[in-house]
Amino acid sequence: MSSAADSPSGLKIVALGVRGGIVDGDLTAFLIHPSGDLRSLMCDAGTLGNGLLVAAKRGNLGGRTPDQTLGSDIKAFLITHAHLDHVAGMLVAATDYPGNAVYALPSTNEVLGEDYLNWAAWPNFSDRGKAPRLGSLHLRDMTPGVATPVAGTAMTATAWPLEHGGVESTAFLVQAGNSAVACLGDHGPDGASGEGRGHQLWRALAPLVRSGQLRTIITEASYADPRTESQLFGHMTPKYLIASLRDLAEEVGRPNALLGVTVIVSHVKYPVGGEAAYRKLILRQLREGNDLGVKFVVPEQGDKWDVP
Repeated sequence: MSSAADSPSGLKIVALGVRGGIVDGDLTAFLIHPSGDLRSLMCDAGTLGNGLLVAAKRGNLGGRTPDQTLGSDIKAFLITHAHLDHVAGMLVAATDYPGNAVYALPSTNEVLGEDYLNWAAWPNFSDRGKAPRLGSLHLRDMTPGVATPVAGTAMTATAWPLEHGGVESTAFLVQAGNSAVACLGDHGPDGASGEGRGHQLWRALAPLVRSGQLRTIITEASYADPRTESQLFGHMTPKYLIASLRDLAEEVGRPNALLGVTVIVSHVKYPVGGEAAYRKLILRQLREGNDLGVKFVVPEQGDKWDVP
């Protein structure tokens, strides 16, 4: 296993949860660690235990058991926002697997402390807020745009705020050596001005795309097209996602700027009775509108990717 002083080559991603909506055993959660180094972080944790069971059955935990991964390999959580479908797995696991750092923007950590870890909704496993503080989840506020070493791992994380229907969400850039992954929480399209938080994020990340360091983006398209803006509820559709990626390509500023970039599209909602067809529809719409040369993936729980 690598030490924190090593310079790992590449990152690995395992999807522990990929859906939005009512499937409570398969909600947004991505395990990320450097190649050859199992010390991992979670980008969101709507689902945790069940996702590890599924990934293990598919042989995608690197030979580790779910207990080993949850008990010793996962060192930290990056939480994009405090909606329950992004934090439930972390909160439940804190009863048996404590000792993790929780990195988030201050607004998100405030909600975690006041609305969940308050001895009413859930015991206070954190190191702040209502006494007694059990102290096994270490809430760490992040400053937007500032790279932060992720405790216990060889990775850094940088946060930028996103807009999610009146809630502050987050995009995280996870880096190890020369490899990077952008993991975006729930968010909607920028307004008519085109100068919203999505544009600010792409402006910050464009140099990494230009240099070839950032070749994988985890984002969302919760609904298929067509869908009116009033019914987006702070989410994306294929039309809006492709428009946002065109904005990134313009910021990168060269022909075929996103050619070969992998875009993992998560948080697809679950319409009762037609979920499989809905996911296929969203993927088809993404591919039909794809004039950027990106590789769109609508993942299944337990899927794994190697990031150069």
